[in-house]
Amino acid sequence: MVIRIRGYALPHGEYVDLYADGDRWTTDPVPNAELVAEGWLLPGLVDAHTHPGAAEPGDPLDEDLLRDDLRLHVDAGVTLIRSPGLAGQPPEWFGTDPELPRASHAGPWLAQRGQFFDGWGNRVEHADLPGVAAAQAKRSGWAKIIADWRLDDEAVPVDVLTAVAEAVHGVGGRVAVHTQHAAGSTAAVRAGVDSVEHGMWLDQDLLPDMAAKGIALTPTLSGFQDMVTGLGDRPDGPAKDWLLGGTEAHGPLVAAAAEARVLVLAGTDSRPHGQVATEVRALAAAGMRPHDALGAASWSAREYLGLKGLEPGAPADAVVYARDPRTDLGLLAEPLAVILRGRRVRPSVTG
Repeated sequence: MVIRIRGYALPHGEYVDLYADGDRWTTDPVPNAELVAEGWLLPGLVDAHTHPGAAEPGDPLDEDLLRDDLRLHVDAGVTLIRSPGLAGQPPEWFGTDPELPRASHAGPWLAQRGQFFDGWGNRVEHADLPGVAAAQAKRSGWAKIIADWRLDDEAVPVDVLTAVAEAVHGVGGRVAVHTQHAAGSTAAVRAGVDSVEHGMWLDQDLLPDMAAKGIALTPTLSGFQDMVTGLGDRPDGPAKDWLLGGTEAHGPLVAAAAEARVLVLAGTDSRPHGQVATEVRALAAAGMRPHDALGAASWSAREYLGLKGLEPGAPADAVVYARDPRTDLGLLAEPLAVILRGRRVRPSVTG
């Protein structure tokens, strides 16, 4: 069955009439195409920081759970994910299954010894980190470095991260860096990595440098806000102060990043999955324009990850809404249709 959608396409808001020619959009009419939805069109939602496939930190990758988690993303209108760190190398169907989102990934995390969750990721010596990261990025396009972890842990030095970035870029890959400390985020930006993940305690003075270098920020803002709600019963001390203070500054950081023209990406981090709309609302509440907050989970993120939007020749993904979701971000929970690879997957054709 050939499908057709029409309506006002974001980000430009112009009226379009699109037909799915296999897995590509075309404006050329296709005989007997079925009009499956019309309204306001987005080129699919994107979760740019998600770790599906493991129930608890340290658990091995579970293929059945991975499928379940990815179905939750599709239910939420997500047609593309980036997973900067997985509990293991993913199965061959990851990112290609016709019922599940397209995907890019960084394989297992790369961390310093004594840091990160036990059972997850690979512990790599500084001297070996550039080569290991480049090998991973050559396989999957991305490598993910845990630059820092607990409050008193030493961050990966800037010279090491610089060597990592150079090695990964040398094979045509990109580097994502987890950081929740000032030292780690400073090292990541000065090294010229491709994305800063979380970025709690990132110095706002670094934002112009990030914008100039094209370094994206994925703050996973809603995840930190949820975590803080459970800190009330913890004993007072430096660790609690670090988490509370960093989270308090996180929203203003996001607003300042957007103002500085840093590309902000929407990511939800861990469980539960299928919550990218919550992250979009958190970004807007922090001070991003609704247009830009939505772009962080749609057209801007797709472009950053190498996919075009709603135009001829682009991958045939879309989410359709009854009204302009920028006027009410709550509409993100109510898609009329989700189109993935030229097929309507939500609601299903039969239901």
